[in-house]
Amino acid sequence: MARHLITSALPYINGIKHLGNMVGSMLPADVYARYLRQRGHDVLYICATDEHGTPAELAAKEHGVPVAEFCATAHGAQKAVYDGFALAFDYFGRSSSPQNVDITQHFARRLHENGFIEERAIRQVYSPADGRFLPDRYVEGTCPHCGYDKARGDQCENCTRVLDPTDLINPRSAISGSTDLEVRETKHLFLLQSKLQVEVEEWVARHEADWPQLASSIARKWLTEGLHDRAITRDLDWGVPVPADTWPELAAEGKVFYVWFDAPIEYIAATKEWSDEDPENRDWKSWWYGEAAGDVRYTEFMAKDNVPFHTVMFPATELGVREPWKMVDYVKAFNWLTYYGGKFSTSQKRGVFTDQALDVLPADYWRYFLIANAPESDDSSFTWEHFTATVNKDLADTLGNFVNRVLSFSKKRFGDEVPAGGTAGEAETRLGEEIARLLAEYEEQMAALQFRKAASALRALWSAGNSYLEEKAPWLEIKTDKDAAALTLRTAMNLIHLYAVVSEPLIPTSSKAMRAAFALPEDEATWVTREEAKTLTTLTPGIPFTVPPVLFAKLTDDDLAAYKERFGGEPAA
Repeated sequence: MARHLITSALPYINGIKHLGNMVGSMLPADVYARYLRQRGHDVLYICATDEHGTPAELAAKEHGVPVAEFCATAHGAQKAVYDGFALAFDYFGRSSSPQNVDITQHFARRLHENGFIEERAIRQVYSPADGRFLPDRYVEGTCPHCGYDKARGDQCENCTRVLDPTDLINPRSAISGSTDLEVRETKHLFLLQSKLQVEVEEWVARHEADWPQLASSIARKWLTEGLHDRAITRDLDWGVPVPADTWPELAAEGKVFYVWFDAPIEYIAATKEWSDEDPENRDWKSWWYGEAAGDVRYTEFMAKDNVPFHTVMFPATELGVREPWKMVDYVKAFNWLTYYGGKFSTSQKRGVFTDQALDVLPADYWRYFLIANAPESDDSSFTWEHFTATVNKDLADTLGNFVNRVLSFSKKRFGDEVPAGGTAGEAETRLGEEIARLLAEYEEQMAALQFRKAASALRALWSAGNSYLEEKAPWLEIKTDKDAAALTLRTAMNLIHLYAVVSEPLIPTSSKAMRAAFALPEDEATWVTREEAKTLTTLTPGIPFTVPPVLFAKLTDDDLAAYKERFGGEPAA
């Protein structure tokens, strides 16, 4: 059985992330990790804050604090939100860690030894008003490809094209806003990706057939256009320093590595952080290096704008070090989640942000909605109308109401123990076969990382319980055949327990509440087999139960109006 290494795109440190960021990386990674753990796999889910580069420096400047202090505070704030969403990271690290400094510098030295890093003199934007060279994100202007007037010097947020600052039309300093910019000569390190093109193409060719079309098409597009040598150092005060033992002149000038060079290496470094922090953890290299990692299956989760860096650039880096580092096996890429057809935007404060979401409703509401509407095959749109309808239909009516009806009615008519009486008949046999079939579908879609289809199969499992309850109608059975009503309710209670177990990857808090409703001795089941699903006899007569609080409150028209008033209900102009 393979060990599963899972990473999700590192969230930038400069502010709390929006729902689009959550559904495009961390949440589906968490759902998959939870599912694999329940199925008995050895799983390591690693993530971290991406703390280097201009976003950190600019955000710290805006807050009027040193960048290291800003990053430490922001890391804690982001981690608190992810805890609120019940993201079960095995470790959530920091790219500013000493471990990342050490491993990034090691990678750079090895690439240099192997002839894949070269020092070059280049002409770079200099701002006399700021008295410094401006790294790419310190330059803003109009994108030459799509005309977006807030494009950054490294990438256009609108069309996702990678840029150089000198490409921008009407460039200005992001620090002072000055348009008095000059181009001067300076020296930087370049990663010679062109020399690694053939190796990257061969590596991608071995994997792309297994990847989602979105990931493979983006990788292939970049390779077709050709890999270009890329500067991997910047003039910043904050970042992984260029090692003085290899490049003394650049180190003396304070050069640091480009954030996109050190950020992917942080997946490795965060695993070392995890291992260093707790000596009982397995040696970190067993997940990442050589023969020890031979049984590891590595899956990455990210939105489409991150795909080129993880399918082309970082693989080129790993290949170039000429060491047996673990490379990704499967790239799960996502399209955009839009807000009423417009883009969520951290920088422009457009859309629902994750901390705000938790202020509105508990995490399970959001977890279920986002996975059920994950932007896998194409972009999907968040609207409050769609969100409210999904919560009411799927969570409140289909699941929550089923749990409350069954347990409340049984407590009222039979007391607070699972009722005895009745023998399973044709209806229970049909139900068991249907539940086993739907469970198999759910397992198949989860294993295939098809999250919308998995959520649909889970919803169908919940619906099967309601159909059974309507068919048997225990509120009528009780009038003429008390044993028949007891059988129906006992079967329905077993469904609730099954739902508690198999729904845990999507709605962990609610699943825990459902499971806790039954005082089942030694309830340590991590999954439900298909045979168990057919018989539905885990809960036997006499087991005490309680009626949990309402799992999911139904959202009203007043709630909908309030949400739209607070967050806006129309796309941005």
